[in-house]
Amino acid sequence: MTEEEIKSTNWTQSVAGVCIKDGRVLLGRHTYGSGNGKLIIPGGYLKFGEIPQETLAREFMEETGVTVKAGKMIGIRFSEKDWYTVFIAEYIEGEARSDGDENSEVIWMDIEEALRDETVPGLTKTMIEAAVKDGGMVLTPYNTTRPRNYLYT
Repeated sequence: MTEEEIKSTNWTQSVAGVCIKDGRVLLGRHTYGSGNGKLIIPGGYLKFGEIPQETLAREFMEETGVTVKAGKMIGIRFSEKDWYTVFIAEYIEGEARSDGDENSEVIWMDIEEALRDETVPGLTKTMIEAAVKDGGMVLTPYNTTRPRNYLYT
């Protein structure tokens, strides 16, 4: 990561997405940190000036080569130092591939297999389960004068 990328990243705001296609979920085998060697849902930190939906699309393209758009918001985790929100990542197009950096492989895995796999961490399993339920919050239009202001209900 370049010095400029480090300075432009908001290390307190991150997103991830669950992308399901034909009964399989898109996962990447992480190459660093506490997720090293684990199959996790793609995601990452926002850049200053980005909104979560933009970050989701950018991170999926960078990490997996797959084009997605943010669908329902299915989870959000807050802590005293940061927040992390998870969307349904609606598949648009693309062939899954590793970025050769943050992940060593990107695969489409059967949902039930992913929920049993010991290399899939608990948070990823919880978000996969949330994605297959008929719930979540959707982008809701409302009358506002603020540009780039989004509401999910």
